[in-house]
Amino acid sequence: MAHDHPTVLVVEDEPAQREVLSYNLKAEGFEVVSAADGDEALLLVQEEVPDIIVLDWMLPGISGIEICRRLKTKAQTSGIPVIMLSARSEEVDRVRGLETGADDYVVKPYSVLELMARVRSQLRRVRPASVGQRLEYQDIMLDAETHRVTRDEKSLKLGPTEFRLLSTFMEKPGRVWSREQLLDRVWGRDIYVDSRTVDVHIGRLRKALCVHGGEDPLRTVRGAGYALG
Repeated sequence: MAHDHPTVLVVEDEPAQREVLSYNLKAEGFEVVSAADGDEALLLVQEEVPDIIVLDWMLPGISGIEICRRLKTKAQTSGIPVIMLSARSEEVDRVRGLETGADDYVVKPYSVLELMARVRSQLRRVRPASVGQRLEYQDIMLDAETHRVTRDEKSLKLGPTEFRLLSTFMEKPGRVWSREQLLDRVWGRDIYVDSRTVDVHIGRLRKALCVHGGEDPLRTVRGAGYALG
């Protein structure tokens, strides 16, 4: 299962709430992973960096606020949007939630529709291609809806894998992706692919990007992976 669909991590200790959230997020086309407490959530985030986290404030063990604080202070997770769910509507708590780095705050009981809209709006900020937007980087333009890529206004022919690779790179220019992260995002964890396959497709993508001339925009970072720009 390749990750064209953004992954949402739901951290909620009440099974019924967790079910409702997971069900509705899946119906909206998201991949969903869920955790019942903070320790499990922190473990999951290390295994697979989600695109967004829906996090309950009141959790057994580590509080939602503390999880949010930890995620926001680590470089590799600080960019993940966090939407906090809380039964407390007092202004002071909302402020505390936002001060620890939460990107949005939804008070229980919340409407599922409203929460979905908030999830989408946070994703639009961090993964524009996943919500069907156009991405641009220098003279390269990728249109997620029509699956077209142009460079210097000339059309490029890309296979589906190269297209997914490029959209991953273009969502975070400058970020170095390891082969494992690319395998996860582009091929999906359920498929066994040799990491050398990544190199083959990177080679094809490079060739496709430079077919009309121009500099190779992809960088190989020794011992680390690949980056755009």
